[in-house]
Amino acid sequence: MPRILPTEDIRSLSDFRSNVASFVNQVRQTKRPMVLTQHGRSAAVLLDVGAYEALVERVELLEDIRVAEEEIKAGKGIPHSKIKEELMARFKR
Repeated sequence: MPRILPTEDIRSLSDFRSNVASFVNQVRQTKRPMVLTQHGRSAAVLLDVGAYEALVERVELLEDIRVAEEEIKAGKGIPHSKIKEELMARFKR
């Protein structure tokens, strides 16, 4: 995901309300997120759909890795040789 440009990508919520279509087009074209502020503080982020999907996939993958690492530490892992043996047996069928 490209970096946010503060001069272009941080906008007030009232400015966003007045220019929704142009701001959505900007996010689609630049692929950069837009930070919306309310009373001078960050309130929300507008993301391109593709960037959002990629972000969710990345988070899910990292969560899978975290769970797998915990299982390995707890001794729940399966040795590589055993998995290889099982997979080779399945492919021979």
